[in-house]
Amino acid sequence: MNDSSWRAPSQTGYRGPTDRAPFQGTGAAGPAYDAQDAPQTRPMPIVPDVPAQGGDQDDDPGAARPGGPFFRDETQNPEPMPHASQPAPAPQKKTAGRDLGAAIGVGIGLGVVIVASLFIVKAVFVGVIAVAVVVGLWELTKRLQERKDIKAPLVPLAVGGAAMIVAGYVRGAEGAWVAMALTALAVLVWRMTEPPEGYLKDVTAGLFAAFYVPFLATFVALMLTAQDGPQRVLTFLVLTVVSDTGAYAVGWRFGRHKLAPRISPGKTREGLVGAVLFAMAAGALCMQYLIDGGSWWQGILLGLAVAASATLGDLGESMIKRDLGIKDMGTLLPGHGGIMDRLDSLLPTAPVVWLLLVLFVGSG
Repeated sequence: MNDSSWRAPSQTGYRGPTDRAPFQGTGAAGPAYDAQDAPQTRPMPIVPDVPAQGGDQDDDPGAARPGGPFFRDETQNPEPMPHASQPAPAPQKKTAGRDLGAAIGVGIGLGVVIVASLFIVKAVFVGVIAVAVVVGLWELTKRLQERKDIKAPLVPLAVGGAAMIVAGYVRGAEGAWVAMALTALAVLVWRMTEPPEGYLKDVTAGLFAAFYVPFLATFVALMLTAQDGPQRVLTFLVLTVVSDTGAYAVGWRFGRHKLAPRISPGKTREGLVGAVLFAMAAGALCMQYLIDGGSWWQGILLGLAVAASATLGDLGESMIKRDLGIKDMGTLLPGHGGIMDRLDSLLPTAPVVWLLLVLFVGSG
């Protein structure tokens, strides 16, 4: 043990330049090391977990590195960890988004007025249609001017729209077409009394409004001219309302897949299925028991067509409202919005029901 070439290992684990392991099994043997070549054992510096700022623009944007999207929110906006004893937030209750009480009350009131005028005096119901058309035109033209600075002439539209309804009831389809043509001409001439700037967009909007509101509503007056006209109009109204109700009820309860998220995020494919099923069932009952000469299978086809046209009509007005940046066309009806918000599915459905009823049971 007096050999100076070997020393006992120190308690710190450090061996001098001529240290050797006494046994092969207890340590790694190797040549002697100089003191300056001995490895230095130092603790690793603690680097704070801070995202890298800046960086080379040529870096791979998808590479995993600090400061990327997975770390940005955690470092820049730290949030305290929830305490274990804190109760979980209660799930929010699913709501309809409108005052259902007011909506139901207004709906019942409108239904009473419509049914009473429909079955007591037909001419009174024609007046109800004309009033709805004029108010709808006022809402539409007002919104166009407010949001897009489009000045569709309201006076010729209102007069011509009411004339279309009366002409359709008195003179049939021929009278409705003549009134439509005269209304279009009146719109073109009326706008000439103002400066020419914006003339094209104003008259284009006016012609669109004349076709969209009063002309489509004329088909309701055409249905009324049949011998069983009140029953046909009632069938048209019931199927449209039932279709909307089925879409709302099924979509609100079971809706998971969006139907047209860019147009109307609230509508779902499940709601469309509900609209089809509800309308087909109501159509079979109405054709069997309300329409003279009607059959239940015709009602199924009629209900399917109504569900499709009502949905497309609703989506069409949703496109208009999104373009205008508004939620409702008006505020006249609590819980519903405006008149146009109730006519959206009725207007495009009217010619569909009129045509199918003529094909199934004749013009009456």
